[in-house]
Amino acid sequence: MKKVLFGILALMVAVVFTQCSVGRQIKEAKALADCKFQITSADSIYLAGIDVREFRTITNPSELDLARFPRLGVALLRRDVPLNLRLNLSIMNPTNRVAAVNQLEYKILLADTELFKGLLDRRIEVSPDSGRTTIPISLSTNAYQLISNQQTRDEFLAMVQALSGRADAKPAILTIQVKPTLAVGDKQVDYPGYITIKQEITSKTFLGY
Repeated sequence: MKKVLFGILALMVAVVFTQCSVGRQIKEAKALADCKFQITSADSIYLAGIDVREFRTITNPSELDLARFPRLGVALLRRDVPLNLRLNLSIMNPTNRVAAVNQLEYKILLADTELFKGLLDRRIEVSPDSGRTTIPISLSTNAYQLISNQQTRDEFLAMVQALSGRADAKPAILTIQVKPTLAVGDKQVDYPGYITIKQEITSKTFLGY
């Protein structure tokens, strides 16, 4: 009888503990939704293996040709144009609650076209009362469709110019969507909907100020 009672008690404690854990995670995720997200800098930027700073003098897409950039020309012919960079994403918590999440799914769009997507599989925590943390996100994608599509080509070139550090580059608008993931027992439950942030990317983004 004692074993049965002990088993029931252990089960009740486990249920209460799980409910408390889920409740805490929900509160932390809601606080994260109230945080301010900002791309503070970008570095290690390569297009088809070429340091993006080499594109500072480009003024229109026709200049991305085989004669000036052989590696890019070959990549375009292969329809495989790797774009690699690291964005440093700052999160500021204006609330009086801890903002945290165990995993963070993200999407980054340019001109309503998905540019990158991925998952940060680690705990992210931001202290309350204007606490800050910066998350480096390494990104990689095939940029061929963005360059070859007339609807996205100009926006892509603007982004490349801005990321190259060109002072007079036209700002490019990136849309960042993040979705926290909650841990419920041995399962992962997605936060309903995405937290969406729009931000201009300028030469100051590349320079980090």
